[in-house]
Amino acid sequence: MKKLFSILFAALLTLSVSQWAHANEFTDLRSQLSAARESLVTLMVNKDKRGADQQKLVKDTADAVSAHLAKMKAPAGKEAQFKELVETWNAFKKTREAELVPAILAGKDDEAKKLAGGIQKERITKCQQLVGELGG
Repeated sequence: MKKLFSILFAALLTLSVSQWAHANEFTDLRSQLSAARESLVTLMVNKDKRGADQQKLVKDTADAVSAHLAKMKAPAGKEAQFKELVETWNAFKKTREAELVPAILAGKDDEAKKLAGGIQKERITKCQQLVGELGG
């Protein structure tokens, strides 16, 4: 009986630690998503902060999110939401790098605002929502 209790306790402890680890991973991811967004908003809004340092920060914060996502696994039973998160982030990052940042750097503020306030806002909002559903 003691052995059975010990095994059950160990299993529950492992499950609890695993759930906590997933939640912590998603909390960290949420912070990284926010940092990526903030660095881009700074680049877009502050014309005096469009230099190499801010451009590097924009790239580095996005790369950090991608790297974090690449190391993560979907929580059990939430594979579809995790896949959607990865796909949404990848679309966000692709548009960010190929269209939004170039528009900002070219001084095409209206085009940049349209992109940022449209599809990109929808995507980053969806990413944050999915992170919440997945454990963050």
